[in-house]
Amino acid sequence: MKPAVKKVAKRFWNKARPILLFASLLLALGVVLLVSAFFYFAKDLPDPSSIIARRVSESTKIFDRTGQTTLYSIHGEERRTVIPWQEIPNSIKWATLAGEDANFYQHPGLDYRGIIRAFFENITNLEIAQGGSTITQQLVKNALLGDRRQSFFSVTSRKIKEAVMSLEVERRFSKDEIFWMYLNQIPYGSNAYGIESASQTFFGKPANQLTYAQSAFLVVLAKANTFYSPYGDHLDDALARKNHVLGSMRDLGYITQEEYESAKQEELVFKTPREAIVAPHFVMMVRDYLIKRYGEELVTNGGLQVYTTLDTSRQKLAEELVVKYGDINAQRYKANNAAMVAGDPRTGQILAMVGSRDYFDIANQGNFNVAIARRQPGSAFKPFAYSAAFELGYPDSTVLFDYPIEFNPNCSPSAAQSKDQYGLNCYHPRNYDGRYRGPVTMRQALGQSLNVPSVQVLYLAGIDRTIELAERLGISTLEENRKNFGLSLVLGGAEVKLTDMVAAYGVFANDGIRAEQTFILKIEDANGNILEEYKPKEERALDQQVARLLNSVLSDNQARTPIFGPNSSLYFPGRAVAAKTGTTQSNRDGWTMGYTPSLVVGVWSGNNDNTPMTAAGAGISASGPMWHEFMQRALAGQPAENFPEPNPVLVDKIMLNGAYIYESTDSSGNTTSAVHSILYYVYRDNPLGELPTNPFIDPQFKNWEAAVQLHSGLATTPTPSPNTSPLPSSEPTP
Repeated sequence: MKPAVKKVAKRFWNKARPILLFASLLLALGVVLLVSAFFYFAKDLPDPSSIIARRVSESTKIFDRTGQTTLYSIHGEERRTVIPWQEIPNSIKWATLAGEDANFYQHPGLDYRGIIRAFFENITNLEIAQGGSTITQQLVKNALLGDRRQSFFSVTSRKIKEAVMSLEVERRFSKDEIFWMYLNQIPYGSNAYGIESASQTFFGKPANQLTYAQSAFLVVLAKANTFYSPYGDHLDDALARKNHVLGSMRDLGYITQEEYESAKQEELVFKTPREAIVAPHFVMMVRDYLIKRYGEELVTNGGLQVYTTLDTSRQKLAEELVVKYGDINAQRYKANNAAMVAGDPRTGQILAMVGSRDYFDIANQGNFNVAIARRQPGSAFKPFAYSAAFELGYPDSTVLFDYPIEFNPNCSPSAAQSKDQYGLNCYHPRNYDGRYRGPVTMRQALGQSLNVPSVQVLYLAGIDRTIELAERLGISTLEENRKNFGLSLVLGGAEVKLTDMVAAYGVFANDGIRAEQTFILKIEDANGNILEEYKPKEERALDQQVARLLNSVLSDNQARTPIFGPNSSLYFPGRAVAAKTGTTQSNRDGWTMGYTPSLVVGVWSGNNDNTPMTAAGAGISASGPMWHEFMQRALAGQPAENFPEPNPVLVDKIMLNGAYIYESTDSSGNTTSAVHSILYYVYRDNPLGELPTNPFIDPQFKNWEAAVQLHSGLATTPTPSPNTSPLPSSEPTP
């Protein structure tokens, strides 16, 4: 070696030697720690041969509000049938390897790369989210150690035990024996343990008859059997995951491309669950909440005691009526589904929930919970816009005009144009019956659910202000599409949840106070420690006067009589009940929302696939009778309650005080009658302020005024409002 090279090498070694020595010491220390940990934990580990005699974990129980009725037991009595290795089909073996541990036959029980990856992901996320577990580790975890996930530090010792025991199991048993024990031990949900019980529970057949698609689905269940349960609300997620497993089976060479395509297209038909579930849609909602908050393992095996807000008697009534009227509506209106939610507006507690006509009718998506799904509310959204207008100072006596009006300022006032010069749609909504009623007050317009005046109300109140009010009251689904909402919002152009609508209408019922919606009273762990407990959470979400004014309008039977008649489903003689219906375009959704000071109930009717109903005004015709009977029977024997009366609203402005014909007398004693749209008299954001000096500044004024002049029978040229300067002789550019 040349002297110069030797000199460089020596210099490098002198610099690197301390680093290498330090690294060697760390490595040696790590080995010592690992060996020490091995012997420390190994002395307390169970005998691997006891795997086949797996203990039964403690079930979580969900109760009604009294604690006397068990709604559901998550886990319950274990069902497990051990079958020989030879009877387990290749379809489930291949699906399990593809979905859980493709390198099972190559690794020694631990997937070191998976462990390192999981370690860094857990460190990054500061939570135990990734396990990097092999089939052997999962067997040990489920059969010997349990899977009680806690904090990062408290779980470390259990993970070490799991690794030590996995190596020991691999030493004592062959790979096929380990795989056989795993497939006979793993929980698949619905209290089914092992592949034979799972196959019988979910598909009603022995395991040796499972198809590729069915096998892949069971592997998905083993991953998270509560979340992916076919009887819950995440079936679409489970089916997508099933297809992912099938793709892995193809990529690993277990199945051909043709078999993959065929399995993807196979329709899975699930057996009706054998479990006893009271209020199944409600229970599954509670179960999902528990899993998100406490983790699947603790919920499945941790022995939680969950006391809910459910009122069993009202739940039974709701289920009875959803079936009764659901059958009627299916025959009469082709409405194949219905949902109902009842709550206590003073506490925010959900008292009853029915998410479909028959939860156990899996073939017709009966397990899909429409009560927490997004549907368009139709006119049931209108009270939010009217409340926003009342907040600004508009009284319920404000006069609007129910005439054909074009709301796109760039379109002709004739309301006959389809596109403006920019290619944008013109917008001239109609009332549901195609008729127009001329001048009406806001009270009459909301009571009769008139569309054209309600679009005017939304414009006056403001779209953003209306959305903010709805969100304050409990509507949670508007923010993501907020920028896309236009004036059609007031006619139900957004999507909402029935549970949210019940919460929001509950604010009206509770004099403007929002009690945070809840379905949990108390949760205890297996040792009786309280994990969470209901405590009232209240805030004023709506001005008291606004809430009272809105309640007065929605409980005014006289105001709605011209449309609904004097004895509609919304009317209760001798009892103050506020109500609002909603019907979406083509009768795809029918809503009835209503309340007293102590009970708020919402009903939805329709079809899960958005197929139109044949009902005319589905809100009142399909949902109204169901809602009425529930309210009538639920309130039977209880004293009638009245809503507090709103304070009188006194204004001196024409159009705001109920007058719409303005008469003026000139110096010669001649009287002139004039009629104008509301925008002639107010700045929309400040109706109680000064009168406009130039109403043409508002972009909607031209079309609103043109409709009034054309249809009122008192056609006049726009003239100055009282106490204002004259208008310019020609119309300015908005």
